[in-house]
Amino acid sequence: MKKLAFILLVTFAFQSSFASAQVTATKAKKFRTVKHKAYKAGEKLRYRLHYGVIDAGEAILEVKKTDKTVQGRQLLHMVGKGRTLGSFNWFFKVRDRYETYMDQEGVFPWMFVRRVDEGGFKINQDYVFKQDEEKVDNGEGKKIDAPFGIQDMLSSFYYARTLDFANAKVGQKFDVEMFIDEEIYPFKIKFLGKERIKTRKGKFDTYKIRPIVQKGRIWEKEEDMTVWITADKNQIPVQIKSKILVGSIKATLVGWEGLANPISKI
Repeated sequence: MKKLAFILLVTFAFQSSFASAQVTATKAKKFRTVKHKAYKAGEKLRYRLHYGVIDAGEAILEVKKTDKTVQGRQLLHMVGKGRTLGSFNWFFKVRDRYETYMDQEGVFPWMFVRRVDEGGFKINQDYVFKQDEEKVDNGEGKKIDAPFGIQDMLSSFYYARTLDFANAKVGQKFDVEMFIDEEIYPFKIKFLGKERIKTRKGKFDTYKIRPIVQKGRIWEKEEDMTVWITADKNQIPVQIKSKILVGSIKATLVGWEGLANPISKI
């Protein structure tokens, strides 16, 4: 049950290391530009987390405007909050908050804040991503080598939504890199095709993807998670299902506002 309120959303989100037609490098500043219309300031997504048949928690993801800039570059402020609900607070209370200040053009992080309280286990992280130096400052005097464009746990969610799944081939795999707990976390994503699914909010046309997760700690097998994202320009996760070592978990999109594009709801 550890990290219930956020593990589903951030595990599948990824930063692709392959060359994409969407991404171009700006030679003068050495920063890339990612052209997309996947989201905008004002977007708010709400998810309900289920453990088996029980509503166990919720997660909220918001895109906010900010006046902060880094090296003259405009940023967006992403905030993710997760918490357990009802009787689950007696067994394993979760109160998580994640923030990232993300480069608006390049879709990579400059600053990351993590405040985790899960059953009394607490994590406080403040990372500064020095993208031009290919370093991450952990805020405690240590700088860790990291490739240019490396993502944090929250910015990965938004970068993933800019990828061109519309032209992906069934079975195609994407290499992934993400910075977690002062380590580079690599895994792969497999594209499984298109599928129409039904949730409590209605029917959606979706792209079906499968993250190749790290087995052992939470998952028994590498392919124990499946994600369905809207087959539209928003590319929002509608549903996430995962088998874990002690049961199954599901996350479902239950509310949204401020979207950049119409959603593929039937």
